[in-house]
Amino acid sequence: MFLEDKVAIVTGAGRGIGREIALTFAREGARVAVVDIREETASETAGEAAAAGADSIALGTDVSDAKSAQEAVDNVIDKFGRVDILVNNAGVTADGLIMKMSDDSWNRVLDINLKGAFNFIKAVVRKMMKQRSGRIINISSVVGIMGNAGQANYAASKAGLIGLTKSVAKELASRGVTVNAIAPGFIATQMTESLPDEVKNKMLGFIPVGSFGAPSDVANAALFLASDLSDYITGQVIVVDGGMVM
Repeated sequence: MFLEDKVAIVTGAGRGIGREIALTFAREGARVAVVDIREETASETAGEAAAAGADSIALGTDVSDAKSAQEAVDNVIDKFGRVDILVNNAGVTADGLIMKMSDDSWNRVLDINLKGAFNFIKAVVRKMMKQRSGRIINISSVVGIMGNAGQANYAASKAGLIGLTKSVAKELASRGVTVNAIAPGFIATQMTESLPDEVKNKMLGFIPVGSFGAPSDVANAALFLASDLSDYITGQVIVVDGGMVM
């Protein structure tokens, strides 16, 4: 098992990519803290992790609130004694053209997608530095690299995650803590299933491999970055997009 006895926190793990990452980590021997704004969905994922043989905990947490983030991390440390891996996956969209985008739509997306990652990094960093080991993985997006009309807030938040990743990687490298990002492309989740077929078909035309990705594709990349196999990798963005952005 690649993550035997490691303790992992995964935010936004109630469904989609976050859920798949949490369950992949559980199957690889990690003890998993499932964080989600909806405590019910967090509990469902934690239950699946437990069924896979992992010690798990569910935490209903608003990642955009610094106090809530710190309390969640404190609960994990109280239960497991340490934190080895943090995956900042929690994210939302509130799409719209910039001329019509409200302050609330801008602030909500930036607060959850970018500030949420900042809050959790800040909450775990002292523990990881003291341990002189740790893995921080931020889930960005290809939209943060190439932009996308109608998603100025989302693209800004995901581009911000890349800058955050590189900066924190430089701060923590000497303490044995690596910080990397994953930029998924079009991944088939509940969020994308609701898109019209014409939109999906148009998107397929931009993907050289000719198919959408699965949550497991992102989870496998996260597993690599969380494991000892990636010891000498930090400050990098791993793009998982079937060749969509080259």
